[in-house]
Amino acid sequence: MFRNQYDTDVTVWSPEGRLLQVEYAMESVKQGSACVGLRSSNYAVIGALKRSVSELSAHQKKILEIDDHIAVGIAGLTADARTLAKWMRNECLNHKYVYGTPMIGGKLVTDLADRHQRTTQTYVRRPYGVGLLVATYDKTGPHLYQTCPSGNIYEYYASAIGARSQSGRTYLEKVYEGLNDKSATAENKVSKDDLIMHALRALAGCVSGDGELTKENGSIAIVGKDQKYVLLEGEELKPYLDRLELEGGNDKKDESDAEQEEEESESSGDDDEAMDV
Repeated sequence: MFRNQYDTDVTVWSPEGRLLQVEYAMESVKQGSACVGLRSSNYAVIGALKRSVSELSAHQKKILEIDDHIAVGIAGLTADARTLAKWMRNECLNHKYVYGTPMIGGKLVTDLADRHQRTTQTYVRRPYGVGLLVATYDKTGPHLYQTCPSGNIYEYYASAIGARSQSGRTYLEKVYEGLNDKSATAENKVSKDDLIMHALRALAGCVSGDGELTKENGSIAIVGKDQKYVLLEGEELKPYLDRLELEGGNDKKDESDAEQEEEESESSGDDDEAMDV
């Protein structure tokens, strides 16, 4: 009702108490290609679907390295994500130069959220149209954070953002409790390979149309205990995709499509509550 009158500037409140330009930025995250993240007691993994603008073009990178203990997956405007990634790398370098130790992920993400928030109350700037999943590892263990254009940050055991991400979230909700069992013995703890497979299963349900998860459009990054940042793409990812194919992971995509439509219709009424103000 009030959109045409109150959505021309980010600093203008609508009578309903909403910042519509910020909500539009949050909508751009939902239009981006899917990205999933999850963590166990020793590792954190980011998985992303890459898009190509045509059959003649290469796929865009959706996972960025910030430091050897921090990986970022993006959904939304890639150009905005590159700008934020450059700033995050500079922050990590400055911290390491001054203090001689790697920057703690939680501190970096908090500073990043402050950077997001400043754009929501500055007249001459627009909100960043990108959401980030940040996987980090420090002395307290692995962590997974999600940022929002509104300036909110959340810490998760597992999460998914972007287009058709509801299918990924549904799968992760079923398995996340078993990933972080601290009482499990060393032999029974979730391995790095198992965590990668969980990420691929979640991603498989997020592929649109008749497409499949392949070595060209999939990518995985992992950080963890005694594990510096590693990016798996192309031939390095193929053994895991072959294992997924044997499990019938891509064949179950039709079932996840039905779940996606049903759950999105149920959650459509919660969109107004997406931003805390």
